[in-house]
Order: sequence, then C-alpha cells, then structure tokens
Amino acid sequence: MKVNCEKLPRIWLGGAHFVNDIYTGFLNPIMPFIAAKIGISMAVATVVLSLSHIFSSLLQPIFGFWADNMFKRCFIFWGLILTSCFIPLAPAAKTLNLMILFIILGSLGSSLFHPQALGLANRFAGADKAKFMGIFLGMGTLGYSLGPLLSAYVAQFWGLNKMPVLSVIGIVWAGLMFKFLPKMSDLKLLNSRYPLKSAFMAILCNRKLNILNIISMLKSLISTSCFILLPFLWKNMGYSPFLIGALLFVFIFVGAIGSIVSSKFEKLVGTANVFYFSMISTLPLMFIFVLTYKTFPVFSFAIYFLMGFVTMLAVPVTMNLAQSIMPQYKSIIGGFINGFSWGIVALIMSLNGYVAQTFGITKVLLGVSVIPALFSVFVKYLFDEKLC
Repeated sequence: MKVNCEKLPRIWLGGAHFVNDIYTGFLNPIMPFIAAKIGISMAVATVVLSLSHIFSSLLQPIFGFWADNMFKRCFIFWGLILTSCFIPLAPAAKTLNLMILFIILGSLGSSLFHPQALGLANRFAGADKAKFMGIFLGMGTLGYSLGPLLSAYVAQFWGLNKMPVLSVIGIVWAGLMFKFLPKMSDLKLLNSRYPLKSAFMAILCNRKLNILNIISMLKSLISTSCFILLPFLWKNMGYSPFLIGALLFVFIFVGAIGSIVSSKFEKLVGTANVFYFSMISTLPLMFIFVLTYKTFPVFSFAIYFLMGFVTMLAVPVTMNLAQSIMPQYKSIIGGFINGFSWGIVALIMSLNGYVAQTFGITKVLLGVSVIPALFSVFVKYLFDEKLC
C-alpha cells in the first residue's frame, strides 16, 4: 500500500503533463486551414504559432522562481485550466486579434504549469530520477502527439467551431488533481527561498548549464520547425487536415518513446553518446526526407518519424543533467531547459516563416538541421570537471 501511495503523485503529475500538452499540440496541423478561413498568409500564421510558443515558454524561468518560493500547488492547477479553456477557443475565433488573445492566454497557462510540474516531478521521482523524468517528459510528449490528431479530427469531421468542447478534459483533470495531489505543506520541504537575481545569476553564469540550454534550443529548433512548417508543405500537396494531424501525431509519439527509453539508452551507450547521436543524426535524416518527400512519400514519412525519435532521445538526459548541477533550483532550471529555450526558438521561427515563404520550406528545414550537428562539438565540455 505504501508503494502505491508513493506512486500516486507521479501518476497525477504524469497525467496532468499528458493532458496539458494535448492542448499545446492543437494548433499546428490545423493552422493552414485556420489561416485560409480568416485570410492570412503562411508567414503571418507562422508568427501567430510562434507567439504561442513564446508565451508558453519564455516566462517559464520566472514562474519557476515563484513556484520554488511559494510552496503552493496553484501554478499546476491554474496553468492547466487556462491552457484547456483558451487554446480550444482559438480555432473558433472569427478574427485574427481574438485568436491571438486566446492563444496568448492559453499559452500563459502552459507556461505556469510546466516549471512547477517539473520541480514536483523531480521531488516525487524517488531513487531512479532518470527513469521517472524520462517517463514524465514522455507523458507530455505523448499528449503533445495526441493534440494534433484530436484537433485535426475535430476540424475535419466536426468543424473548427466545435473545438471548445475539448476543454472539458483539462478542467476535469485539474479538479481531480486538486483533490488528490499532496499539498506542498504535506511534503515537508525545506524552506529554500532565494532571491530572484542571485538565482538567475547563478544559473546564467554556469557554463555547463549554458551548454545544456543551447542543446535544448537546438533540439527544439528541429522539432518546432517540423511541427510548424511541414503542415503548410503538406497542405500545398493536397493532404487533408486529418492526415496532417496523423503525421504530426506519429512524429511526436515516437519522440515520446524516445524520451521514455532514454535512460536505458543512456546506460547502454553513455550520456555523451546520447547527445552526439541525437544532435548529429538529424542532418542526414532531414536530407533523405527532402530528397524523397515528393517521389517516395511513404518512405519520407518513415524518415520523418525517425527524426522525431532521435530528436527527443536526449531531452530527459538534458533535464536530469541540468537539475543535478544545481538541485536547489529544480523548478527554475526546468523553466529554462523546458521553456526559455523553446521561447528563444519561437522568436527565431517567427522569422523563419518569412524565410520559408521566400526561399522554400525544405531549404529552411535543411538549414536548421545543420546547426545541431555543428554545435555537437560542445558536448565534450559537459564532462569537463574543471568547467562550471
């Protein structure tokens, strides 16, 4: 019975991560069709999608600081409620301004949720932190993979205006989690309050954390580029909303499998080799995809799915290594690795939409896949004892 009680918080947190990230994956497969409905270009639609990543990511370190210092569970509850209420409203919006407002409010909910959830996941992980963190991150990735499939199904068979009915999933789970997840006062945590400035300076001045942040940015650059740009490529090829959603679903689903098996793969080949494999292999895979997506589409899908697996393989390793460097800042580091890095990439993606519209989507995808391979040379410094 005791073992089961210890596992219950992990189940509630993992389930909440799954549900929250369902909504964060909603918009990508259907954005080309939303853009056509309200009359905006691919470049503008890319900026709108980038806004969702910016507001769901860049503020996570700040929310992580508050989460570490407040000792209350409110961020995970209200974050999940905001995400589940407002993201489904965006596809039903009749104007661009109203859609942007809904996206910003829903994205802020995700930004509230993630840092505290990551900090609590670390606390509840038990002895095998690498294994549970892989499962926890994998649950979020599974939810992120289901989001495109769910939204694409509703868009194609029910219509964009029916999307808000899906809010009930998140609202119900938030209510259940509020009742059953242990209160912070019951966890007997040490009072570890710290000033915002000193925490940020300590993190930003740590060279290993800087390298891990860069690695996280580069991994998210690949996945975000694929997630935002490829639906426009496939829509131009005549693919239906549901097929596009299904392709994005499998991409992120196999990425979730990569997260879940990450700890086993790390034990097999070593931490450094996980980073090298994940960062370098994307380039040849993207090259093969670009060569085959017109002539051998089914084969190109398989390559695309493999990219999802290798891209996410290093994500739990990155998070575990980062939180082990400064364990006193679990939530705020979670905000940097899982949030801030994605926000920086979102800023880049807001420009990539215009570049892709001018020079072509496949050229942009090839270009971004070169960058992680080049930066893989910095992995060796993560294991330099003299570097701090």
